[in-house]
Order: sequence, then C-alpha cells, then structure tokens
Amino acid sequence: MKTTLINQTEAIDHKWHLIDAKGKILGRLAVQIANLLRGRTKVAYTPHTDTGDFVVVVNAEHIRVTGRKETDKTYASYSGYQSGLCVRTLAEVRQKKPAFILMHAVRGMLPKNKLADQMLKKLKVYAGENHPHTAQSPVLFER
Repeated sequence: MKTTLINQTEAIDHKWHLIDAKGKILGRLAVQIANLLRGRTKVAYTPHTDTGDFVVVVNAEHIRVTGRKETDKTYASYSGYQSGLCVRTLAEVRQKKPAFILMHAVRGMLPKNKLADQMLKKLKVYAGENHPHTAQSPVLFER
C-alpha cells in the first residue's frame, strides 16, 4: 500500500459545519471543533496541509463547564505596562465576550505554528442563535 499526501496545490473540498453549543461541555466540544478545523475527520488528512473545514458555532454563551471552573478558571491578559496584568474569571469573561471562551479553548488544541492561524480563520463563533453564513448552507454537525 502506498501512502499519498496532499499538497497545497491540490484542490481540497472545504465543507461548512454548523454546531449548536447549547448545553455542550467546553473541552469536549473544543476537541471536536479542532479535529474538524485540522481535517482529521477526512480520508485525505495530511498534518502539514490545511485540509480542514469551516466551522460555525452558535449559542456560545450557553456552553457548560464542569466542576468549579466557573469561579476558579481564570484568563489573564497583560497590557505591557507596569502593573498591567488583568485577571478575569470564566464567569466575568462569559458576560463580556462569551465567544472568546470557545476560541481560546480551540486555539490551545491546534498546533503551535502558522498553520494554526489559517485554521482559526475558518472558525466562526457567535454568542447567540443568528449567524451571517446561511448563504454557505452549513450542515448541522451532530456527535
């Protein structure tokens, strides 16, 4: 048997998936999204090539976390200035930017190279029900 690898020059079919995050657990959903973005669900998966699909996630504000992560999990950002460290809990981030929580989780599960930036551009996360990608007719992803 010969193993074939896909090149960047070959045509790759990028499908559109729609995921409803209402009631789903954060980490488990992030793994499924990362696998779709990388193309791990396809037969022609090649690690060094962007063979993944587009993913549209709705209802990101209704995502679940287990245990005491709502109060114990923190997100830190640094402005670059002295005493510019800002630490927020997951509950605070959920009120301001609920889509950031899922984006941050998926970013951590992608490879740490330039290819991850291309993959992240194919992820569209929305806090509510509505999304502007109906023209692409995304298929509802169930797992």
